[in-house]
Amino acid sequence: MSIEQSSNFRRIDERLTTSGLLGVEELSALRGEGYDAVINLLPDTSGRAVVNEEAIVREQGLEYVHIPVDFAAPAHADLEAFTDAMDALAGKKVHVHCAANYRVSAFYALYAQRTGSCTEAEADALIRSVWDPADHPPWPEFIRDERQR
Repeated sequence: MSIEQSSNFRRIDERLTTSGLLGVEELSALRGEGYDAVINLLPDTSGRAVVNEEAIVREQGLEYVHIPVDFAAPAHADLEAFTDAMDALAGKKVHVHCAANYRVSAFYALYAQRTGSCTEAEADALIRSVWDPADHPPWPEFIRDERQR
């Protein structure tokens, strides 16, 4: 199964893709699909987390970054860690995922807006192509507060 068949898959460009949850099969095929790294925003405590995800990814020689973002309480420090990871992986083919691509789409949209890769309207469109933060407090406030920093 290709990563492109994962839930809420989005291809941002030739070097960056995002999605919701990946299974062991998709994770195990990432090197074969040309990926260099994975950023996972899903906490290990989630019932949907893949057991041994880090080992599955690293055994393929890929870099692995885990930033467990609490969906009910996203934090500025989490976004800063994400920004640092994205900057460190610049030029590499990266896949970023969480449970449903909600955390990821919001974090990536904020990152892209900060770095000038997109406008606020484009960032909002990216997020809304996956979900509506208004349905999930505290996300509207988190997004607003991060834009004001």
